Amino acid sequence: MASERESFDLSGPLHLTYIDWDNLYHRKSVAASLVQGVYVLEKDRQERRQGANALAPPWWAFFNFQLHSTVVDDVDSSIFGAIYEFKPPSSKCNDNLHRIPSYVIAFRGTITKADSVSRDIELDMHFVRNGLHQTSRAEIAIQAVRNMVASVGDTHIWLAGHSLGSAMAMLTGKTMAKSSIFIESFLFNPPYVSAPIERIKDKKVKHGLRIASSVITAGLTIAMKAKQQKKGLSSSFDSLSAWVPCLFVNPSDPICSEYKGYFEHRRKMEEIGAGSIERLATQNSIGCLVMSAFGKESEPLHLIPSASLTVNLSPSRDFREAHGIHQWWKPDLCLESKLYKY
Repeated sequence: MASERESFDLSGPLHLTYIDWDNLYHRKSVAASLVQGVYVLEKDRQERRQGANALAPPWWAFFNFQLHSTVVDDVDSSIFGAIYEFKPPSSKCNDNLHRIPSYVIAFRGTITKADSVSRDIELDMHFVRNGLHQTSRAEIAIQAVRNMVASVGDTHIWLAGHSLGSAMAMLTGKTMAKSSIFIESFLFNPPYVSAPIERIKDKKVKHGLRIASSVITAGLTIAMKAKQQKKGLSSSFDSLSAWVPCLFVNPSDPICSEYKGYFEHRRKMEEIGAGSIERLATQNSIGCLVMSAFGKESEPLHLIPSASLTVNLSPSRDFREAHGIHQWWKPDLCLESKLYKY
């Protein structure tokens, strides 16, 4: 039986009867709804809901998008992504066409249903081990984006994702950014591989732990990287700084809450004169450095130079709500946004 959360009429942003594409709240609500459309597309497939019984179409049709194509996993044949094309009625005249995406490529997160859960959890584990970039799903996602950019250009393409899908969108965005293609991106509850330091209440203890972690990470980087390798890594990280994805995190969600501390700690290290240490630490993780020492390829996907970070300070009843995609189109959210440039 379909969940209420799958029905656009019951849980979608029906209050958004007009979209102001210059309004960040409106843009993120549309992006989040399109991601939810991917979740429901896969659930429609699993439940064999077709035609008038399908629940997914309203999640994009309400905003005048059409389903251009789906992105399918080669292992379990599940739908993990979708490409939407904006098709407004000819009667609608928009005076801000420069902000409207022609195409949106969206990726869902983990679905705990028998048909897809084993593959999704396998990919979650690859992310935790910093190996998501080595999976076939990642290759399919990157190729789908490359094909769209080659076909229509990158100016009016958006990337969007939630949870595991957010990690997939981030990997794709970073890959394109390394080729100087910077795609506007909306990443909801992006996972961050780290101990949950942000959830420590004592600010002094939290700050002390972060400083210690930065010193250790920077020291390991110096010890384990040759001078030429260091220069190559730094230049690769520097080249990403022009890409500024929009990250949406909830401090009550341990999966993504560390992003708040990650960016704020960089600012504090600059203030105390330890910026050079943090510039080394911010582009490395201890786990990746250790794996590299044993000759294993590893990429700290969650580490990025720049971001527009939006934190949802509204209270959440439980983890499901704090990590859920539905929170991001609710009206009257208490949001805090900051721009962090590397």
